[in-house]
Amino acid sequence: MGDYKLTPRENLLEVMKGGKPERFVKQYEAFNIPFRDLASYRWRNNPRPGEVNKVNNWGVTVSWAEGQPGAFPVHTPEKIVCKDIEEWQDYVTAPDPYTIPEAEWEKDQEAWDKIDRKEQFAMAFVAPGVFENAHYLCEISNVLMAFYECPDELKELIKYLTEWELKLAEVICDHLHPDGVFHHDDWGTQISTFVAPDMFAEFFEEPYKEIYGYWKSRGAEIVAHHSDSYGETIVPTMIEMGIDVWQGVMNTNDIPACIEKYGKDITFMGGIDSASVDHPGWERDEIVTQVKRTCDENGPLYFIPCLSQGLPISTFPGVYDATNEEIEKYSKIYWAEHNL
Repeated sequence: MGDYKLTPRENLLEVMKGGKPERFVKQYEAFNIPFRDLASYRWRNNPRPGEVNKVNNWGVTVSWAEGQPGAFPVHTPEKIVCKDIEEWQDYVTAPDPYTIPEAEWEKDQEAWDKIDRKEQFAMAFVAPGVFENAHYLCEISNVLMAFYECPDELKELIKYLTEWELKLAEVICDHLHPDGVFHHDDWGTQISTFVAPDMFAEFFEEPYKEIYGYWKSRGAEIVAHHSDSYGETIVPTMIEMGIDVWQGVMNTNDIPACIEKYGKDITFMGGIDSASVDHPGWERDEIVTQVKRTCDENGPLYFIPCLSQGLPISTFPGVYDATNEEIEKYSKIYWAEHNL
């Protein structure tokens, strides 16, 4: 804490409400996301970094190749789970989260009991989300075509995945009582959303209102949603869904304009595209430049400077920690220059 009076948790809340933070939030410092210590994550059988061709408990083959920022489904024809979205019920069977052994939850409770919730929010972790789970099962081009060719069947699948997420949320909340949820679902490329804003709202607003509404009904104070992509055109829908923090916001979005227009309703976390600093042969000077730029452009309210990476990690060793160090240094400079 040093000379600071506010804990990371308290400082984040000041940022989110447009109050008087003492410093920039250093990336994920206010979130404790013990995703490895989560029975529901281990149970999903998702790969760790470096693991390839691992079959999760939906039957999807997933790889997290060395040097890649995250896990990706393997969609060679024989590995696609759902061969025909019009007959998705014949292919897709959700795993039952109520079957997670109590002994597994007891392991987690020991880890979660060590979290100081005055210092940080204890955050549950859910990945992939509804859209990603659909394209994990069906393959992404098939899902994107289904928005137009098979909308009723796609909505049925989305409803099925939503109901499964609600069950998952229930068992996590029953056992761990998290302060919030950190939820992944990538909704666009670097330059565009995957579908038009009206279509996105039609298919996903109500399902996510239900999901995030349930988390909040169970005591989740913070809903942080990761989508490292372009998405400024769907921010109003994010707000309607109940998202408090959009993590992963890239510089292809007009972040200052988003803060000005929507900051009182949602906080933007990102501004440092991981590809710009997190690469082989990275140099600290690159991080210094990016931290100064994003802090100067976006300011200390309704904004958290952060790599676009969707967890408190980096692909290449040292980048995440160096970014934290430079945010800490620049906070002191910024606060002094602006008499804050």
